[in-house]
Amino acid sequence: MENPALIGWFQTEPSQEQHEQFMRKVMDIVLKEAVFEGTSRNNLVIEWMEPESLLTLLGKELPKNPQSDETLVELIKNVVRYSVKTGHPHFINQLFSSLDPYGLVAQWVTDSLNPSVYTYEVAPVFTLLEHQILREMRRWVGFPDGSGDGVFCPGGSMANIYGIQCARHRAMPSLKETGTFGSPRLVVLTSKDAHYSVKKACFLLGIGVSNLYLVDVDTSGRMDLVHLRQEVQRALNENARPFMVSATAGTTVLGATDPLDGIADICQEFGMWMHVDAAWGGGALMSTKHRHILKGIERADSVTWNPHKLLGVPQQCSTFLTRHADLLLEANSASASYLFQKDKFYDPKWDVGDKYLQCGRRADVLKFWLMWQAKGSLGLEKHVDTLFENVAYFTSFIRNRKGFQLVLEEPPFVNVCFWYIPPSLQGAQHDEDYEEKLHKIAPKIKERMIKKGSMMITYQPLRNLPNFFRLVLQSSAVTIDDMEFFAEEIERLGCDL
Repeated sequence: MENPALIGWFQTEPSQEQHEQFMRKVMDIVLKEAVFEGTSRNNLVIEWMEPESLLTLLGKELPKNPQSDETLVELIKNVVRYSVKTGHPHFINQLFSSLDPYGLVAQWVTDSLNPSVYTYEVAPVFTLLEHQILREMRRWVGFPDGSGDGVFCPGGSMANIYGIQCARHRAMPSLKETGTFGSPRLVVLTSKDAHYSVKKACFLLGIGVSNLYLVDVDTSGRMDLVHLRQEVQRALNENARPFMVSATAGTTVLGATDPLDGIADICQEFGMWMHVDAAWGGGALMSTKHRHILKGIERADSVTWNPHKLLGVPQQCSTFLTRHADLLLEANSASASYLFQKDKFYDPKWDVGDKYLQCGRRADVLKFWLMWQAKGSLGLEKHVDTLFENVAYFTSFIRNRKGFQLVLEEPPFVNVCFWYIPPSLQGAQHDEDYEEKLHKIAPKIKERMIKKGSMMITYQPLRNLPNFFRLVLQSSAVTIDDMEFFAEEIERLGCDL
């Protein structure tokens, strides 16, 4: 006979009697340990554990039999304890950070409703909010009255894939039916510092990495217009078809923005699509003081813009925007009759799913919408302006500090790139092995930093430069004391190297 206590244990239905106490315990843990303690300067960014030990703690095998609520609560505590606290003010490792309370609450609401945004009938609220937000974002880009179209994407990489796919469809719409066999050789152009997703898009879409022409950049990381023109001409001389340029507004490492007006001129001259990857830099459009950085973006055919980056919307919230109103549907429609019937009782124009490459899709819009409601455009602008003020302070703080050397004397965005040079290497710049030794400093400091748990900052080489730190000031909660701590902690961790 079945145990009465286990009746219904496998069913995917919330029961107030059976689940409320468990859910309240978990929410208490989330609020106390993840949200408030996890973002407190008194606590660690990460409590490091080696992979094998962590796997043993979490459980190497999945269970055959159901686990008790008490066991599940302990598992959740461990998940929170040993995860990186990306909302901590000392997490400056990626192009996202902070933990916005309004965005977080919106994510809880979305997950509780568990929608999938492809038809109005199953997601009426989120369909309308997407329409509103995407149109407003196009206005901030500079498309006339927000005209055009757009989609929410599972990350900026996917948005860039949409950009190249739409450009290709615009250039050769027949490929949707016939495929690439026998078609002209298509060429995409982008800078050597562009995001690697452009390369992935080329091999995914059958263009081929060898047909991705990488354009030189200047010392600040901006695309070289002379070399761009030369590469376009090279493609033409080879009887290939250069059909698009993917420019960048806010490169991943240096934060550089390509000369967008100049690129637009060349695209117009040669009849090419202009895409701007502003996944990182797009948020600056919200600032009257700083939107000039992206001057020329309004001339683009399409734009990638990730609010989860500069604007601090919780992961993930990414968009693809285009000035061409019907192109996404033309390029992607498969007219699945079980979803997109034309004889519905409401206007089927609100069934947006057919223009997406995905079918099932999260409602990422609510996070951004609720944050915009809570802060207004003025609050979003103040957030962005604060980030640039912080960059000016930190740059000034380390510029003349012994042992610190800026990669770019004036950072072009909110990425501050620098070397820490320990006392053992100070004054040794002319030694033959100086760069080899300097290259090893940042990784060793990073190891000590992670194992101590005091902060998290990334490092990388770039072209012929040895490893350097990249401090990303993306959280407007970072204070002057935090910024001084970053430099002083790096000194503490590396002074004996």
